Amino acid sequence: MKYLLYSSVSAVFLYFSRKWFKGGQFSENVSAKNLVAVVTGANVGIGFEVAKELNLRKAKVYMLCRSEKNAQSAIIQLAKNGCDSSNLHFIQCDFTSFASVKKAAEQLLQLENHIDVLINNAGVLMTNYELSEDGFEKTWQTNHLGPFLLTELLLPVIQKSANGGRIVNVSARLHRTISSLDYERIDERNHFNKWILYRESKMANILHTRQLSHRLHSTGSSVVANSVHPGVVNSDFMRNTWWAAPGLIIITRCLANFFLKSSRDGAQTVLYVALSKEVEGISGKYFADCELAKESEFASNDQASEELYNYSIQKVSKFL
Repeated sequence: MKYLLYSSVSAVFLYFSRKWFKGGQFSENVSAKNLVAVVTGANVGIGFEVAKELNLRKAKVYMLCRSEKNAQSAIIQLAKNGCDSSNLHFIQCDFTSFASVKKAAEQLLQLENHIDVLINNAGVLMTNYELSEDGFEKTWQTNHLGPFLLTELLLPVIQKSANGGRIVNVSARLHRTISSLDYERIDERNHFNKWILYRESKMANILHTRQLSHRLHSTGSSVVANSVHPGVVNSDFMRNTWWAAPGLIIITRCLANFFLKSSRDGAQTVLYVALSKEVEGISGKYFADCELAKESEFASNDQASEELYNYSIQKVSKFL
């Protein structure tokens, strides 16, 4: 009897613990019919789940990915999950190349006269030091400068959205550990640290969102821009961390399945900010677990956001 009681209490505890780790869920009955959405890094992880849900809600989804093979494989998998493959479109885009980003944007501008949702989700974590063909550290360019350029190039058609247009930048709670950005050293080998540079890029995502929102508002645009923390997600994104070390993979996989969010769970706040009627007209904010959250003090600094914007515009100016 005592064993049965302990088992029941443990089962209930584990159930509610897992529910808590899953985080907020977007269950609002909102259609995305006739919406045009652009999702970067859509072939895997959070991006895959976001593309799936948008498509299931009847949106036309452009999947911006580096690899055509991986993207087409993802489209096949999405179709098996009930998606309409005729409304899923691959466009090659490598954020380590400004020329590739510009080409992808030009293709979108030729195909669509408006875009309703842009989700800057693609990113890398824990890569080794390497400069891109444009001369920037690859994590920094992939996670910030590339998405920044894409956003600037697509703004004219996003502003033509009849629904106002929404831009979602996927950041991370780890931005809180960054209290400054040194643009003079950001690309130097001596400055490079895998974890620090990733966190700096996530801070940049929020500062970019803040300044972009200010600039859109000042022109009277109805486009809104917000950033999100998707949670700590057990996805392919973790492949370069100690978490995926061969000797630990069995243990960490079991722990990850319980303590970390699935890719589907990680997509929920992104979808909430992209579609929910509750956030209509809200801009320049930071969300986590499908609700408004508080970013760090530095992330809410208007001067810092303006400095980042001016730096970024200068770095990508040749491609605008």
